[in-house]
Amino acid sequence: MQTKPFRIGTRGSPLALAQAHEARDRLMAAHGLPAEMFEIVVLSTKGDRITDRSLAEIGGKGLFTEELEQQLASGDLDIAVHSAKDMPTRLPERLCLSAYLPREDVRDAVIGRTAPKLIDLPHGATVGSSSLRRQALIRRMRPDINVITFRGLVDTRLRKLQEGQVDATLLALAGLKRLGKVEVITDILSAETFPPAPAQGAICIESRIGDARIDDLLAPINDAATFDAVSCERAFLAALDGSCRTPIGGYAICEGDQVRFSGLIITPDGRNQHAVSVDGHRRDAAALGTRAGQEIRARAGSSFFNDWS
Repeated sequence: MQTKPFRIGTRGSPLALAQAHEARDRLMAAHGLPAEMFEIVVLSTKGDRITDRSLAEIGGKGLFTEELEQQLASGDLDIAVHSAKDMPTRLPERLCLSAYLPREDVRDAVIGRTAPKLIDLPHGATVGSSSLRRQALIRRMRPDINVITFRGLVDTRLRKLQEGQVDATLLALAGLKRLGKVEVITDILSAETFPPAPAQGAICIESRIGDARIDDLLAPINDAATFDAVSCERAFLAALDGSCRTPIGGYAICEGDQVRFSGLIITPDGRNQHAVSVDGHRRDAAALGTRAGQEIRARAGSSFFNDWS
């Protein structure tokens, strides 16, 4: 019988806290436990502290997870809650992504100041985004647009937009929904024409491998469809050795016992791309993602990746 609170690790941003509270609330409901049985532990990560440079410049996705994973591995935390798209494809030894909450909308949202849609922005307009994927896809759609790196919390980016630093910015629709800020959205981009980041819209829970007590705690809140879809997407990313330095899009959809995956790699300037689609049984979701990554890498050739780092 658990007598002390379960310790849930999270970053301190409003979005990260909203996600940690959602995980806690689902655990409370699944096990009939009071809020006092869960302690949300906020940690500052290097990715939170350095906001004046792109993630690619300062080390990539692990900057949002390292401090949490250190305390998880040591036993100071019981679980850590993350945005799944922030997770490196290789995790520290003894740690795993053991559960996913039901996925939110995977699409990207436009917040436009001078026009509601990217296609309607003035010639030579400036768009801010911290994502190399979004930057490349914007350049593919509008080669005339000036794309600049735009990091910071959601409220910080919205303030910079209103101050006139950019004409528009892009954010994940899922995050805006979780923050209750959908009213700022001026357009929503189709996942077919503007592929989301692998794992976008999903909240994952990281834990220690072989910790049966925590496995039992998490099992009732794991969403199987999200688990299978994101496993496929992360396998695709891993096969491409994808990181914050690489513009990659991809999303999987589970329908019954089947999964369909579509993926894209694109050069940072948006001029060259390769797309792939695969489908199969959900039990093979990760293998399908790996196959898609290997296929697209072989088709693109090694020279395609020369300028990615």
